Amino acid sequence: MSTPVDLLMIQKPTWSATAERAQSLAPLLRALGDPNRLQLVLLLTERAHTVRELTDATGLSQTLVSHHLAPLRDNGLVTVTPRGRANVYELCCEAFAEPVKMLASVATSTDAGAEACCVVSN
Repeated sequence: MSTPVDLLMIQKPTWSATAERAQSLAPLLRALGDPNRLQLVLLLTERAHTVRELTDATGLSQTLVSHHLAPLRDNGLVTVTPRGRANVYELCCEAFAEPVKMLASVATSTDAGAEACCVVSN
């Protein structure tokens, strides 16, 4: 059985693969790099929301919420489902898996980073 330490000890990419990994990771990080978009993602971790609910929760205008949801949707980080006259947005957790693995490999590339990442709370 894998321990949390085993799961975080992700194999480091070869030099030839780093450019490809950077190319695939950059758009996702760009999409998450805006504080408003990150706030929307954090709200969507709780449950699916309509644009109206996200507008009410953030205080942003409906146009601005829709504007910020577009790059999240375009990068596959959220999905949208029409429901009546509203669109319901939901986090696509699978889309976060590969970027998290890539970032974990960066974080665990040093002994101190590996130790910090492998702390298990009880």
